[in-house]
Amino acid sequence: MPTSESKTRNILIEVARDLFAHKGKKNVTMNDIAHASGKGRRTLYLYFKSKEDIYKAVIQTEVQTLDNQLTEIYNKQLPPRAKLTEFITAHLEGAKAAVLRNGSLRSDFFRDIYEVEKARRKLDAKEIKMIADILSSGNNRKSNPHVDIELSATILFYAVKGLEIPYMRKTMEPDFEQHKKTIIEFVLESVRF
Repeated sequence: MPTSESKTRNILIEVARDLFAHKGKKNVTMNDIAHASGKGRRTLYLYFKSKEDIYKAVIQTEVQTLDNQLTEIYNKQLPPRAKLTEFITAHLEGAKAAVLRNGSLRSDFFRDIYEVEKARRKLDAKEIKMIADILSSGNNRKSNPHVDIELSATILFYAVKGLEIPYMRKTMEPDFEQHKKTIIEFVLESVRF
């Protein structure tokens, strides 16, 4: 159960996220965040030293949300192909949801791609390991003795990560569900279970 301290911190992060998404990070001040949260500047500065600190907390919250979703799927008892399909879908949908929560692909949140990528590094490594475990659980070593699971997982991960922006753009099309299925099937064609 969250403490009142963590609730206050989460409120400040959510208020900052909303302000950054609507006004742009450079147009938001710490005073704006304090006023919009109804918490006051003193409270805000107890949790965050600067606007940059709260911005990083917003990014980290997005990364943690995606991590939680992927870990939940990873822990499911599913056949490997079904698990990997759900995993890829969650990755792409999670990236899309982060964009929608934070403005748009053109928002300040995504202009500072260095901070976003820096925050994602640990999750990227964790995702590759989870994909490797899923591939390993479905790999028939007798029919695929020369498969390098770690390399395959890395390639698969970066293929999916590289599809994030095109995937988001396709969601605007009327026949998106068919595109979604095609994208995932295309990625999975390289994997032999």
